Amino acid sequence: MFENKSTIIFDMDGTLIDSVGVWNQVDLRLIQTLGGPAMAEGDIQQRRERFLKEHRDAEKPYLSYCEELGKTYASAWQAEDILQERYRIAQHFLKEVVDYKPGAPEVLHAFKKDGKTLVIASTTRRGNMEVYRKENRSIRRKAPLDSCFARIYTQEDAPEIKPSPAIYLKVLEDMGLSKEECFIFEDSLAGAAAARNAGIDFAVIYDRYSDADREELDQMTPYQFDHWKDVLSVIRRERRFPSIAFSKLLAFNSTSESS
Repeated sequence: MFENKSTIIFDMDGTLIDSVGVWNQVDLRLIQTLGGPAMAEGDIQQRRERFLKEHRDAEKPYLSYCEELGKTYASAWQAEDILQERYRIAQHFLKEVVDYKPGAPEVLHAFKKDGKTLVIASTTRRGNMEVYRKENRSIRRKAPLDSCFARIYTQEDAPEIKPSPAIYLKVLEDMGLSKEECFIFEDSLAGAAAARNAGIDFAVIYDRYSDADREELDQMTPYQFDHWKDVLSVIRRERRFPSIAFSKLLAFNSTSESS
């Protein structure tokens, strides 16, 4: 699965870090600041994802999203002011609440030990990534971004957000890589579609905020993991049996567990 891959590419929000719910909380506070009502976080997420998907070709899709919120709640605020308020609200969450998903740091260290080049390709904005890099104490303690990743790509580095493959194609171009050398980890339908559209092998890491899309995600790739510890198990097995195909590894594991 990973044996012949030189470069492992990771999405950030919802994949490496448990943050999707945080953005739902941020947007709830933002909506209330604009004069809107209390809403279920799931409804907020669905509306945000639907809007971003429909406007992924916009020059600044998150600015367009904030402009739409302003119109929806008849706010006198300008779109840029709403966007800045969104990120002001987010600062506490980004610094103190967001953390790696369980097992993710161990997987990063294992890949590094095996000589893999690690890359982040995320549609989060660069300012958020800088908070994760410099100010989030949990991330800095467990697996600092600067020491783990050769390159970090953010929303500003690609002309379109996922499900466009633009950010992954930029990684290939910038680093002189072939599709066959790379493997991607994603968590969402838009991210999985971006990986598939780029023609790169990928796996989906379960995230509870993508439950509604799980059946469709299951049809997109045979590589599905409920936890990062399951990925770590595959890495360790491939170290022991480097010439055995992933399908045979799964069969071996199934047999050994039943005996």
